[in-house]
Amino acid sequence: MSLMILDKGALAPLVSALMADYQVIGPQAKGPKFVFGPVTDPAQLRLDYDTSILPPKKALQPPQERLATFTIRGEPHVEPVIEDGPKVLLGVHTCDLHAIRLLDEVFSQDYPDAHYLERRQQTTIISLECLEPCDEHSFCKSMGTLTADEGYDLHLTDLGPAYAVDVATEAGQSLLSRYGTAAEATDADVRRMNEVLGAKWPRFTYRLDFDAAELPALLSTAYDHPLWGELGEQCLACGSCTNVCPTCYCFNVFDEVDMALSKGDRLRRWDSCQLDEFARVAGGENFREARLARQRHRFMRKGKYIYEKFGELGCVGCGRCIRTCVANISIVDGFNAIHGSA
Repeated sequence: MSLMILDKGALAPLVSALMADYQVIGPQAKGPKFVFGPVTDPAQLRLDYDTSILPPKKALQPPQERLATFTIRGEPHVEPVIEDGPKVLLGVHTCDLHAIRLLDEVFSQDYPDAHYLERRQQTTIISLECLEPCDEHSFCKSMGTLTADEGYDLHLTDLGPAYAVDVATEAGQSLLSRYGTAAEATDADVRRMNEVLGAKWPRFTYRLDFDAAELPALLSTAYDHPLWGELGEQCLACGSCTNVCPTCYCFNVFDEVDMALSKGDRLRRWDSCQLDEFARVAGGENFREARLARQRHRFMRKGKYIYEKFGELGCVGCGRCIRTCVANISIVDGFNAIHGSA
């Protein structure tokens, strides 16, 4: 729609003004690492963060949420619950932005998820251009998620003393006009932004040895690859890789009932295909009992199955699964190994 310029000194007043009407969620320091959480003071914001422990998807699909309350004494009654309000999700890196776009597809197709979609509808996204790699584990350039041209309402690019603000939606335009003090970009500003964007590309490396578009076909012939046995021996089945993944969306639903057995809550909690009980069914059968089968499933989901269902790869190259794996399993090394033996 338009390109605006926001002085960095105007960011804190903008956030303060937003906090009066929105829950603002953004990156903040937690020890030596960073997390996305509610902002109570603009000084908490760290837009210079490298990556967050959990992805910002948790603002849209919480690790645990209440779906409904119910009474079971007397006349049974169920009351759906959507615990949410308007929010601004600030500082989303482009890899995570691509992940949110995928989740939008997941939760709107076939059986639309009212809880996710209501949160999404009430969320304004202000994303952030990455100008430096998070660390040696990120491979967003290989996955085509190093930049984005949609999925956000406002998109910030750091120009030094100011941010270039790409206004992409009417919601973004309204928010910036009402709460901010931005000016229209000049030709010089546009040239500076293009210089900044052009200069960032050499800083990022391609870590896959092949084009990521080849993954679905490559994995189609790799079901019995010996790599799965090797990964099964390494894997501790802790589920950390899926817990930190911005595109994993599996969950379990369960009820918590009070001591009097008169009322309760229906809850939804993140689940992991890497856990032993995930694929266990009635009668005790477990159709992915072996850890090699679980690792194979994870790789297939990221590089093949999600693509076949939604037309997009299920990996955005954020590198979180590599950072968090105590067994040092790397999805990049795995994909490269399969390609190298093809």
